[in-house]
Amino acid sequence: MPNHGYAYTTIICSKHRGQTLLSHLASLYPHSTPQAWQQNLNNGEVTLNGVTATGSESITSGQTLVWNRPPWIEPDAPRHFELLFDDPQLLAVNKPSGLPTLPGGGFLENTLLRLVQKQFPNANPVHRLGRGTSGIVLFAKTAQAASNLQANWNTPKIQKIYRAQAQNIAEHDAYKILTPIGLVQHPRLGSVWAAKSGGKPSKTLAKVIVRGTSATTNAGTTTFEVSLYSGRPHQIRIHLASIGHPLVGDPLYGVTGQPLENLPGLPGDGGYLLHAQFLKFEHPITEEEINLEAALPSGFSLHP
Repeated sequence: MPNHGYAYTTIICSKHRGQTLLSHLASLYPHSTPQAWQQNLNNGEVTLNGVTATGSESITSGQTLVWNRPPWIEPDAPRHFELLFDDPQLLAVNKPSGLPTLPGGGFLENTLLRLVQKQFPNANPVHRLGRGTSGIVLFAKTAQAASNLQANWNTPKIQKIYRAQAQNIAEHDAYKILTPIGLVQHPRLGSVWAAKSGGKPSKTLAKVIVRGTSATTNAGTTTFEVSLYSGRPHQIRIHLASIGHPLVGDPLYGVTGQPLENLPGLPGDGGYLLHAQFLKFEHPITEEEINLEAALPSGFSLHP
């Protein structure tokens, strides 16, 4: 079934002043060609300051641009989640792999945010997991809880431990990974987060849980327990790849922590095993210690 459509609203900023609306739309939403955008304009889907636009308008800063996207059929995604914690201020769930946390990339209703808010309308995620990543997602139900958690999210006050299945047999039992992370250019994606000299400081600790063999490829694998000490996009995937251990089945990152030139699929595709297993923090209102655990999905080795 199609969803109900969505109105994408932006305010024109000064750096785009003087562009035609058509060229601005094509750069703002590059998933469609200028020709496709002209058809959307011809269909009356776009307004500028409340007036149906043609595309030839010269835009100026402060104008309100709205694309009224018609209903569309979203990609399939799991539509279940497990409730892990619920009180008046907080909610924690176990997200399945394949379900986006937030709308984007063609997903609107098939997202964890929409599914959770059907039951808990005031809940908003404090952080996000990638679509292919499973495990704990923490929601705040009040502004005070959200503010307190976000202020402490990337500090030692909040402990985040993941389980990751990576390619190749690890030589050492533990790794301290400090590879900087920044945006790099990619011929297909434009720009993407990756290992980058001069990028943002980042810290991950990875401890070997088990060394084994992939049941599908018969290649050597290592399952790591990973602790995050910073919050960069795709940090675990990039950091493990940067030490020669990209995640098994990762469609984006190769052994250097750089994006693959010839991608086997879309960057958001799953197929890898990365799970947010433990979350330990002080409750933002009651100050009690909260320890959360999300059971490992099938595919992981369940023993050290």
